[in-house]
Formats: sequence, structure tokens, C-alpha cells
Amino acid sequence: MEIAVNGRSLSVVLEDNSSAAALVELLKKGPVTVKMQDYAGMEKFGSLGVSLPANDSHITTQASDVILSEGHLLVIYYAPNTWSFTRLGRIEGVPASELRQLLGKGSVTAVLSL
Repeated sequence: MEIAVNGRSLSVVLEDNSSAAALVELLKKGPVTVKMQDYAGMEKFGSLGVSLPANDSHITTQASDVILSEGHLLVIYYAPNTWSFTRLGRIEGVPASELRQLLGKGSVTAVLSL
């Protein structure tokens, strides 16, 4: 999967779970645009506009984790957090400091595609 944000395309390696599979099926219909806002200085989040099946487990996120929260929220982490989430995948090859800078402060628009 690819996530385009602020003029850059980020490659995401997806997890092997029903949540990621459902996201792939959604993206086969075309790109999905998600307006994301900052939360607590550790993540960007926004609604996918649809609910996906959850595979929640108690995890500690790392910078570059792409998470499904509450069944419909796409979350990109740039700092750790521990909670019950579904990991959708992980952004490849972008260090935490670069990811934080790329996502910037305030809101961003992310476009998800295959």
C-alpha cells in the first residue's frame, strides 16, 4: 500500500490480518482520502469513512506504525503509545524524526492507494 502525504509517497508493508485484507479490498475500488489531525504529539488520525474488522490486541506502537482504531480510524504513529489496537502495517524506510517532520504540525491529507 502507498500513503501519499505532503507531496511524498510512503510505502507500507501490510500485516497479515483480516483488517489489512479489508483495507486492500476497499482500495481496489480506488484511492481513499483521509483528512488527518494531530493528537497528543504522537500520531495523526482520521476517519476512513467505513468500518473495517478489528483485530485488536494490547500493543505498544512505534514510529511508522499504521493502525486501525475504533474500527474506522486510520492512525499513523510517529511516537510510541500503548493501547489495544489493530496494526494494519508499517511505513518502510522512514526514520521517526523524518516522519514527524513530514507529517508536520496540525492537519494533513493522506491519500491511500495500492
